[in-house]
Parts: sequence; structure tokens; C-alpha cells
Amino acid sequence: MKQNKVTVSLNPATGNELGQVPQNEIADVITAVRRIREAQESWAALPFAQRGDHFRRIRRFLASEGEALAKIISSENGKTLADAYLTEVTPAIMACDYQIRHASRALKPRRYRGSHIFSLFTSHRVQRVPLGVVGIISPWNYPLGIPMHEILMALMAGNGVLYKAASETPLVGQAVQTIINAGDLPANLFVQVNLPGRLAGDAFLENGVDKLFFTGSVSVGKYLMEKAAKILTPISLELGGNDPMIICEDADLKRAVGGAVWAGFSNSGQSCGGVERIYVARKVYDSFLEKMNLRIRKLKAGNPERWVNQMGVMTTTSQVETIREHIREALEKGAVIASQSQVDQDLTQALPAVVLTNVNHDMLLMREESFGPILGVMPFDSVDEAIHLANDSDLGLTASVWSRNKRNAKRIASQLQAGVVTINDHLITHGMPNVPWGGFKQSGLGRTHGKEGLLEMTQPRLVAVTHLPRFLMVWWLPVPRWIYKRWVGLMQIIGGAWRQKLRGLVKLISGF
Repeated sequence: MKQNKVTVSLNPATGNELGQVPQNEIADVITAVRRIREAQESWAALPFAQRGDHFRRIRRFLASEGEALAKIISSENGKTLADAYLTEVTPAIMACDYQIRHASRALKPRRYRGSHIFSLFTSHRVQRVPLGVVGIISPWNYPLGIPMHEILMALMAGNGVLYKAASETPLVGQAVQTIINAGDLPANLFVQVNLPGRLAGDAFLENGVDKLFFTGSVSVGKYLMEKAAKILTPISLELGGNDPMIICEDADLKRAVGGAVWAGFSNSGQSCGGVERIYVARKVYDSFLEKMNLRIRKLKAGNPERWVNQMGVMTTTSQVETIREHIREALEKGAVIASQSQVDQDLTQALPAVVLTNVNHDMLLMREESFGPILGVMPFDSVDEAIHLANDSDLGLTASVWSRNKRNAKRIASQLQAGVVTINDHLITHGMPNVPWGGFKQSGLGRTHGKEGLLEMTQPRLVAVTHLPRFLMVWWLPVPRWIYKRWVGLMQIIGGAWRQKLRGLVKLISGF
């Protein structure tokens, strides 16, 4: 393996170099897929209980080394230590536990009962078959939490894994390798490659992965989907969101403000499923803003190594520029900065939390994914208006409804075009391993987490057993005319109106 090129890891808060990771070449992907496929065959033959033994070792390692892992995430991604542990290490431990306890039940063969005449003489059982080699390309915003969910699902379902970490967080990728190594898995079942992002998708698809899981931008997701379609490789995409929050007039405003601050500004707003747009019933709009502004002014962003900072820094300079452009464009169109947080230090990638009012859907921050610490807040006069505004987006990852009336909140939630809708909370479901995660519209395709995520890691195989004696297989060739006539009569009895049923009955019995 040639290692002439390296990926340099930088601390986004200080700009200091953290380390270097050797880069792979396309030839390494070809070799990796072949080796993974060889290892996967014996792994897939193991019962779930034995796979679970390996997962218990991974779980113990995560529990014992969790704080050290959180420090790696914080130093390379820029989020606070608490954010790293609570939203990445903790969900990884919970995901291990879920897979150990529930995967076998989710993927066990299932008997299908019949609904027609043939089922009187056949039995059907559907098996869930591992795909083979699953490719996973993960993002930099949750560089441990997101891939660990997918890696664990793929492995527990009986697959091997080819994994690429984000180029912005290569040291977290190395930490993921250490975590998997702690499970003492068969050699070559899990292989990590370090390729530039512009090459990874093509390399994975062109060299034989059986399914690709990609988390990233809409534009890259569309490119990968087009490429995968040409070779009929299935693909699962999680492409982000521009998520709305609807606050009804009977909402607990203190709770709603806390939820908005958490879901809007954790990880410096760099959460696909975080709040970006807030719609507030006009009756409580002023009160909500007053409480929100008080909370925002107490926040402080800056170097994540300092515990005084509740927000860290942005991971990439390009995302800093996107946020500044969204704010500038909104202000030019009449938006007003209602409040913003403090910034602890003069750091290039430390941005304050910003709340904007007097916003509308002509502005970028209300129509596109900002992916940073800015929130736009708008009043609404009716629930129907709020639903319309929330759905006015080509993205639909998550949404939330805030109300003391749970029945009314559920009614609103059922009309929102999003893959995940929470009531009186937001963002939390991504950390839950037992419920499906994924979006509508251009937020992606497919699901991860839970039973649905495990099913995405397999393909169904139907095993049908026929118990009908050979002489009653009347559809086998040749088909006599009298059999054909009787069969038409039978179908008329089953599917026709009452007159057709009578005609069918006559046809059926006329030959006996």
C-alpha cells in the first residue's frame, strides 16, 4: 500500500495540526472489497448470539474509553466535550445495546399467511439475507455517532463493511477503527480507507460494494444516486434538512425555548436534524422572543476546551462563509437580529448564536439548509398557515410541534412532510437506536436505526413450500380447455359482482 499522501487533521478552534493519516489509493478499495467479501461469508454464518459477543466487547470499550473518545471528537470537530460525549459516544453505546438485544428478533425469518386460494396448499417464509459488502461514507458533523450506528447495523445483519471517514475528521475515523478492533472481529470484516471525498463515492460504487450508505450534501447525494442507478447498486442517502419548529399558543414556552436553544445551537447548529426555522403563534410570539433572547444572551461560543463555552466552533471555514452569507442576505432583505450570544475568544471559526426576526421565505436561511448557529423566527395566525410554512421546503428530514394539547399536536404532526416529527422535543431521536431515522423529499432515501435500518442492511428471500399433490397442479402444461373454463368460473366467483358469481358457479360445476 502506497502512503505518499496524507490527510492533515487540524483543530478548528486553534488551527494547530493534530496529526496526519496516510491516504489510500483506488487499488486499495479493490483489494479491500475482495477481502471483506471473503471474511463476510463465515461471519454471516454465525448466529446472532455469537455476533453479540463481539458487540459486547465493543460496548465495554466505548464505556471505558468514552471520555477519551469525546476529547478526540471535540478537538477535531470543534464541538464541546459534553456535546461530543452526550450526542456521539452515548448513542454509540446505546446502539450496541440495541443490536445485542433486538437485532435477532427484527431479522428473524417470518411466516406469511395467505390471502388467496393457493395459500391453502403452500407455506411461505421470508428470510433476511445479508447484502454482502456494505459501503459507508460518513460526515464530519457527527463523525463518530453517525457511522457507528450504520456500522453496527451492517455488521449485526451479517455484512462486512468498507468505511470512509470524513476528510475533515480523519482522527475520529482512526478512533472508529480502534473501537471496532476492540470487538475482536474476524480479520478483514471491517476495513477503513482514507480517500479524498471527491473520489470515495465513485471508488466504492465502481468496485463492488453491494449497497452504499452516504450522509452529506444534496448535490453529492444526487450525483451518487445517478451513478448507482447505472449499475443498479442500491443506495441509502441522508442529505440534511431545513427543519421547522411549530409553537402553538398553548405551548409551554419555557420548554419550547429550551428545546429551540438545544436543537438549534448544539454542535454550533451543524446538525442535519436541528431546528432552523421557528413558527410561533402570534398570541405568544412576543413572549417567546423575550424568553428566547434572554437565553441566547447568556450563551457563549468559543474554544471547546473551555468549559465556560456552551457552544464550540464551526468545523470548516466554508461553512462559516455560508452562515455569514445567509445572515448578510437576510439583513439586506429586511431581517433584524433580535439577539446573539457572546463569543468567548476572537477565533476565526467561532460564530455567535444568532436569532433573526422579520424574516420570510424569500430569504436563504428560511429556504436552504444553513447548517450553522442561526434561527429565523416568524409569527403565524392559524395552524393551517403554520403547516403550510413548515412544508414550504424541498427538504423534509425532521420537524417538531410544541403544545400542551397532545391530541392537537399529533393532528398537526400528521400533516407535516418530514421523516421524523417530535412533539415537545427536537433532534433527540437521532440518538435513539430503536426508531427509524430518515427524511422525505430531498432529505434522502431509505432509513437507518431500528428495525427499518436493519432491514435496509439485508434483502428478502422468500422460501415457498408447495403441499399440493402433483395431479392437482392444474395450471401445469398442457392446460385442457375444460380446466381453463372451470378456472375462469372460479375467478368470477372470487372477484365478480353477484351476477358474475352465479355465472362463474355455473361454469365451475358444469363439467362435473
